[in-house]
Amino acid sequence: MERRSINALPEGLLEESGPDRLHLGGTTPKPGWQIFNAVEADYVDHLGDVRDLSRFSDASFDMVYASHVLEHLGYQEDLPKTLRAVRRILRPGGRLFASVPDLMTLARLFTDKAATPETRIEAMRMMFGGQLDPYDFHYVGLWDEYLGWLLMKAGFQRVYRVGSFGLFPDTSDAVLGDTPISLNMVAVK
Repeated sequence: MERRSINALPEGLLEESGPDRLHLGGTTPKPGWQIFNAVEADYVDHLGDVRDLSRFSDASFDMVYASHVLEHLGYQEDLPKTLRAVRRILRPGGRLFASVPDLMTLARLFTDKAATPETRIEAMRMMFGGQLDPYDFHYVGLWDEYLGWLLMKAGFQRVYRVGSFGLFPDTSDAVLGDTPISLNMVAVK
């Protein structure tokens, strides 16, 4: 994984580009984006399970966005398989924007001796999911080295950690207290 500061990112890395963009787990319609979700709603273009992207042809998309989706997949089989499938449906040079709860940050917040019970409960919820519905459970904790390794193993050529994507108002910019708790990475095919 290439570890670079936000200032060293390649030009255009965070810009929306290309006519075909897929938002996995999306809930906010946005022009130029198709939404894939497991829960039926009027804004959903593709209803299904993210573990099965077989409906999409190879090299179908310029960008794929997944905010707080990947942690819902088991790390033994489902997560690696899904990352390979995302790479498959991306065009050459296409980008995956992946945001997950940052396990390292959450562990620090949880174990801080000065943390309030409320802070610990919220950190725990981000680690294990809110458990408000059958889809709201987390099966893996991710941190930059591990997610970067998984992305490279899935065949991505370059991986960058970024502060914010600035694409959707979602949990990719979530904070606990004043601490950002999301790990945001861009993987390039």
